[in-house]
Amino acid sequence: MLRPTLTLARKDLKLMASGGQGLIQAALLGLLLIFVFSLSRPAGEVVPAQGAAAIFWLASAFGQVLVFNGLYSLEELTGARLGLLLSPAPRHALWLGKALAGFFLLLACQVLFAPAVVVFLGQDILDWPTWGLTVLVVDWGLVALGSLLGALAQGQAARESLLTVILFPLLLPLLLSAIKLTAGVFSGQAPEGYEQWLGMALAFDALFSGAAIFLFPFVYGGEE
Repeated sequence: MLRPTLTLARKDLKLMASGGQGLIQAALLGLLLIFVFSLSRPAGEVVPAQGAAAIFWLASAFGQVLVFNGLYSLEELTGARLGLLLSPAPRHALWLGKALAGFFLLLACQVLFAPAVVVFLGQDILDWPTWGLTVLVVDWGLVALGSLLGALAQGQAARESLLTVILFPLLLPLLLSAIKLTAGVFSGQAPEGYEQWLGMALAFDALFSGAAIFLFPFVYGGEE
Protein backbone atom coordinates (compact mmCIF):
# COMPACT_ATOMS: atom_id res chain seq x y z
CA MET A 1 0.00 0.00 0.00
CA LEU A 2 2.71 2.48 0.99
CA ARG A 3 5.03 1.86 -1.95
CA PRO A 4 2.45 2.33 -4.77
CA THR A 5 1.05 5.37 -2.95
CA LEU A 6 4.44 7.08 -2.80
CA THR A 7 5.30 6.04 -6.36
CA LEU A 8 2.09 7.55 -7.75
CA ALA A 9 2.47 10.71 -5.68
CA ARG A 10 6.08 11.14 -6.83
CA LYS A 11 5.10 10.59 -10.47
CA ASP A 12 2.25 13.13 -10.27
CA LEU A 13 4.40 15.75 -8.56
CA LYS A 14 7.09 15.42 -11.24
CA LEU A 15 4.56 15.71 -14.07
CA MET A 16 2.77 18.67 -12.50
CA ALA A 17 6.07 20.40 -11.82
CA SER A 18 7.32 19.84 -15.36
CA GLY A 19 4.06 20.80 -17.08
CA GLY A 20 3.01 23.27 -14.43
CA GLN A 21 -0.39 24.05 -15.93
CA GLY A 22 -2.63 22.98 -13.05
CA LEU A 23 -0.26 24.31 -10.40
CA ILE A 24 0.34 27.66 -12.11
CA GLN A 25 -3.36 28.16 -12.79
CA ALA A 26 -4.25 27.39 -9.17
CA ALA A 27 -1.60 29.77 -7.82
CA LEU A 28 -2.53 32.59 -10.21
CA LEU A 29 -6.27 32.22 -9.54
CA GLY A 30 -5.72 32.34 -5.78
CA LEU A 31 -3.44 35.37 -5.99
CA LEU A 32 -5.93 37.10 -8.29
CA LEU A 33 -8.78 36.50 -5.85
CA ILE A 34 -6.77 37.91 -2.96
CA PHE A 35 -5.74 40.96 -4.98
CA VAL A 36 -9.28 41.65 -6.23
CA PHE A 37 -10.75 41.40 -2.73
CA SER A 38 -8.02 43.73 -1.47
CA LEU A 39 -9.33 46.43 -3.83
CA SER A 40 -12.55 46.59 -1.80
CA ARG A 41 -10.57 47.78 1.23
CA PRO A 42 -10.80 51.56 1.70
CA ALA A 43 -7.42 53.27 1.80
CA GLY A 44 -5.88 53.16 5.25
CA GLU A 45 -8.29 50.54 6.59
CA VAL A 46 -7.45 46.96 7.51
CA VAL A 47 -9.55 44.02 6.40
CA PRO A 48 -11.09 42.29 9.45
CA ALA A 49 -9.25 39.13 10.45
CA GLN A 50 -12.26 36.92 9.76
CA GLY A 51 -12.73 38.46 6.31
CA ALA A 52 -9.07 37.91 5.46
CA ALA A 53 -9.30 34.30 6.66
CA ALA A 54 -12.35 33.72 4.45
CA ILE A 55 -10.50 35.12 1.42
CA PHE A 56 -7.45 32.91 2.08
CA TRP A 57 -9.51 29.72 2.31
CA LEU A 58 -11.69 30.66 -0.65
CA ALA A 59 -8.52 31.02 -2.74
CA SER A 60 -7.31 27.66 -1.39
CA ALA A 61 -10.60 25.92 -2.20
CA PHE A 62 -10.65 27.18 -5.79
CA GLY A 63 -6.98 26.29 -6.14
CA GLN A 64 -7.72 22.78 -4.91
CA VAL A 65 -10.30 22.27 -7.68
CA LEU A 66 -7.75 23.18 -10.35
CA VAL A 67 -5.05 21.05 -8.74
CA PHE A 68 -7.17 17.89 -8.77
CA ASN A 69 -8.54 18.52 -12.23
CA GLY A 70 -4.90 18.68 -13.32
CA LEU A 71 -3.88 15.58 -11.37
CA TYR A 72 -6.64 13.36 -12.73
CA SER A 73 -6.36 14.68 -16.26
CA LEU A 74 -2.76 13.40 -16.40
CA GLU A 75 -4.04 9.87 -17.07
CA GLU A 76 -7.10 10.96 -19.05
CA LEU A 77 -5.07 12.90 -21.61
CA THR A 78 -2.62 10.06 -22.24
CA GLY A 79 -5.08 7.19 -21.96
CA ALA A 80 -3.14 5.78 -19.02
CA ARG A 81 -6.15 5.43 -16.72
CA LEU A 82 -6.74 1.83 -17.76
CA GLY A 83 -3.11 1.06 -16.96
CA LEU A 84 -3.61 2.29 -13.41
CA LEU A 85 -6.78 0.23 -13.05
CA LEU A 86 -5.03 -2.91 -14.29
CA SER A 87 -1.97 -2.45 -12.10
CA PRO A 88 -1.62 -4.66 -9.00
CA ALA A 89 -1.70 -1.58 -6.75
CA PRO A 90 -4.77 -1.37 -4.49
CA ARG A 91 -7.21 1.24 -5.70
CA HIS A 92 -7.09 2.89 -2.30
CA ALA A 93 -3.42 3.57 -3.05
CA LEU A 94 -4.50 5.50 -6.17
CA TRP A 95 -6.78 7.75 -4.10
CA LEU A 96 -4.15 8.22 -1.41
CA GLY A 97 -1.36 8.89 -3.94
CA LYS A 98 -3.43 11.56 -5.69
CA ALA A 99 -4.44 13.05 -2.33
CA LEU A 100 -0.83 13.15 -1.14
CA ALA A 101 0.34 14.84 -4.35
CA GLY A 102 -2.54 17.32 -4.11
CA PHE A 103 -1.64 18.04 -0.48
CA PHE A 104 1.88 19.15 -1.38
CA LEU A 105 0.70 21.10 -4.43
CA LEU A 106 -1.91 22.92 -2.33
CA LEU A 107 0.73 23.73 0.28
CA ALA A 108 2.93 25.13 -2.50
CA CYS A 109 0.09 27.43 -3.56
CA GLN A 110 -0.53 28.53 0.02
CA VAL A 111 3.13 29.44 0.42
CA LEU A 112 2.27 32.18 -2.10
CA PHE A 113 -1.19 32.96 -0.72
CA ALA A 114 0.00 33.64 2.85
CA PRO A 115 2.41 36.51 1.99
CA ALA A 116 -0.24 37.92 -0.37
CA VAL A 117 -2.73 38.04 2.51
CA VAL A 118 -0.13 39.80 4.68
CA VAL A 119 0.75 42.35 1.98
CA PHE A 120 -2.59 43.04 0.30
CA LEU A 121 -4.98 42.50 3.22
CA GLY A 122 -2.78 43.93 5.98
CA GLN A 123 -2.72 40.84 8.21
CA ASP A 124 -0.05 39.42 10.53
CA ILE A 125 0.42 35.76 11.42
CA LEU A 126 0.56 36.10 15.20
CA ASP A 127 0.17 32.46 16.28
CA TRP A 128 2.46 30.22 14.23
CA PRO A 129 1.73 26.89 16.02
CA THR A 130 -2.04 27.32 15.53
CA TRP A 131 -1.44 28.45 11.95
CA GLY A 132 0.59 25.34 11.11
CA LEU A 133 -1.89 22.99 12.78
CA THR A 134 -4.86 24.65 11.06
CA VAL A 135 -3.30 24.47 7.60
CA LEU A 136 -2.35 20.79 7.98
CA VAL A 137 -5.73 19.70 9.34
CA VAL A 138 -7.85 21.71 6.91
CA ASP A 139 -5.69 20.93 3.89
CA TRP A 140 -6.05 17.20 4.48
CA GLY A 141 -9.84 17.57 4.51
CA LEU A 142 -9.68 19.53 1.26
CA VAL A 143 -7.52 16.96 -0.52
CA ALA A 144 -9.33 13.89 0.88
CA LEU A 145 -12.61 15.11 -0.60
CA GLY A 146 -10.93 16.66 -3.64
CA SER A 147 -9.23 13.40 -4.59
CA LEU A 148 -12.55 11.52 -4.42
CA LEU A 149 -14.56 14.06 -6.40
CA GLY A 150 -11.69 14.65 -8.82
CA ALA A 151 -11.99 10.99 -9.84
CA LEU A 152 -15.76 11.33 -10.15
CA ALA A 153 -15.49 14.37 -12.42
CA GLN A 154 -13.16 12.88 -15.00
CA GLY A 155 -14.15 11.62 -18.42
CA GLN A 156 -16.75 14.16 -19.51
CA ALA A 157 -16.48 17.94 -19.70
CA ALA A 158 -19.98 18.37 -18.27
CA ARG A 159 -19.06 16.30 -15.23
CA GLU A 160 -15.88 18.34 -14.71
CA SER A 161 -17.90 21.56 -14.74
CA LEU A 162 -20.14 20.17 -12.00
CA LEU A 163 -17.20 19.45 -9.67
CA THR A 164 -17.38 22.82 -7.92
CA VAL A 165 -21.17 22.59 -7.60
CA ILE A 166 -20.81 19.31 -5.72
CA LEU A 167 -17.66 20.24 -3.83
CA PHE A 168 -18.36 23.56 -2.14
CA PRO A 169 -21.57 22.63 -0.26
CA LEU A 170 -19.76 19.60 1.17
CA LEU A 171 -16.82 21.80 2.21
CA LEU A 172 -18.90 24.27 4.23
CA PRO A 173 -18.28 22.73 7.70
CA LEU A 174 -14.55 22.50 7.04
CA LEU A 175 -14.34 26.04 5.66
CA LEU A 176 -16.28 27.45 8.62
CA SER A 177 -13.82 25.80 11.00
CA ALA A 178 -10.87 26.99 8.95
CA ILE A 179 -12.09 30.59 8.88
CA LYS A 180 -12.70 30.69 12.63
CA LEU A 181 -9.30 29.17 13.46
CA THR A 182 -7.42 31.34 10.97
CA ALA A 183 -9.14 34.50 12.18
CA GLY A 184 -7.65 33.75 15.59
CA VAL A 185 -4.22 33.37 13.99
CA PHE A 186 -4.51 36.80 12.34
CA SER A 187 -5.96 38.56 15.40
CA GLY A 188 -3.73 36.84 17.95
CA GLN A 189 -6.75 35.75 20.02
CA ALA A 190 -8.00 32.17 20.13
CA PRO A 191 -11.59 32.01 18.86
CA GLU A 192 -14.38 31.12 21.24
CA GLY A 193 -14.87 27.36 21.13
CA TYR A 194 -11.40 26.71 19.69
CA GLU A 195 -11.49 23.01 20.61
CA GLN A 196 -14.93 22.58 19.03
CA TRP A 197 -13.86 24.19 15.74
CA LEU A 198 -10.70 22.09 15.61
CA GLY A 199 -12.73 19.00 16.48
CA MET A 200 -15.15 19.75 13.65
CA ALA A 201 -12.26 19.95 11.17
CA LEU A 202 -10.78 16.67 12.44
CA ALA A 203 -14.18 14.98 12.27
CA PHE A 204 -14.55 16.18 8.67
CA ASP A 205 -11.14 14.72 7.82
CA ALA A 206 -12.04 11.37 9.36
CA LEU A 207 -15.51 11.23 7.77
CA PHE A 208 -14.45 11.97 4.22
CA SER A 209 -11.24 9.96 4.41
CA GLY A 210 -13.35 6.96 5.40
CA ALA A 211 -15.93 7.71 2.70
CA ALA A 212 -13.20 8.02 0.08
CA ILE A 213 -11.60 4.71 1.08
CA PHE A 214 -14.97 2.99 0.70
CA LEU A 215 -16.24 4.77 -2.44
CA PHE A 216 -13.10 5.38 -4.51
CA PRO A 217 -12.82 1.84 -6.00
CA PHE A 218 -16.38 2.19 -7.36
CA VAL A 219 -15.99 5.81 -8.48
CA TYR A 220 -12.65 5.46 -10.30
CA GLY A 221 -13.37 2.05 -11.80
CA GLY A 222 -17.03 2.66 -12.59
CA GLU A 223 -16.53 2.76 -16.37
CA GLU A 224 -14.41 -0.40 -16.78
